[in-house]
Amino acid sequence: MKKNYVSNSPESIRMFKSNFLETFSKVHWTVPMILYIPVVLVFAYLGLFVAHTPGLVFLGMFAVGLISWTLFEYVLHRWIFHYVPKPKWALRLHFIFHGVHHDYPNDMKRLVMPPSVSIPLAFGVYFALYAFLPSVYLYPFFSAFVLGYIIYDTMHYALHHFNFKGEVWKKIKKHHMLHHYSDSSKGFGVSSELWDKVLSSGFPKKKS
Repeated sequence: MKKNYVSNSPESIRMFKSNFLETFSKVHWTVPMILYIPVVLVFAYLGLFVAHTPGLVFLGMFAVGLISWTLFEYVLHRWIFHYVPKPKWALRLHFIFHGVHHDYPNDMKRLVMPPSVSIPLAFGVYFALYAFLPSVYLYPFFSAFVLGYIIYDTMHYALHHFNFKGEVWKKIKKHHMLHHYSDSSKGFGVSSELWDKVLSSGFPKKKS
C-alpha cells in the first residue's frame, strides 16, 4: 500500500478503462441498507416463525452473530485487506480492494463494499454456516451477522463524512482516523475497538 500519497478529495478517481467495470466499482452509501435490511428481516422471521427458535435462544444467537461479525470484520481488514502481495497483478488487486481507500479515504463512492463483493461473500458465509448449524441457530445468527455488516459499512461512511457531537462517536472516529493518518498497521476495528484491544493492535494511550 502506498505510504506517500493521501488525497482528501470526496471525488472518485478512475480505476478501470472499462466503463462497465468503473460503474460497478462505485457504490452509494445507502446500498448496503437497501440490499440487506430485507435479508435481516427475512432471516429473523425464519428463525422465529419457521424454525420456531425459542426467544432466549434467538436473543443469544443474535448477540453471538453480532459479536462474530466484529471478529470477521477485524480478520478481513487486518489479514486480507492489509496483506500486501509481491506480484504486480496481485498488487493491482490489493489496490482495487483496499489500497485505493487508503490513498483516497474520503472518496464518497468507494466507502462501502460493492454488491459484486458483498453478495458472494454473504452466500459463502451462509453456506459455510449451513453446513454446521441447524436452522434454529443459523437463522438468528445469520440475521445478526448481516446486521453487523450493515452497521459496519454505514459506520465506515459516517466516520469519514459525518461530524459527530457525542464523545463515544468521536472516540470511534478518532480510532479510525488514526488508522488512516497515523499508523495503518494498527486500529483494524471499524465498528468496534474490541478485537484491537484483545489482540493488541490498538493505539497506545497518551500518558497524561
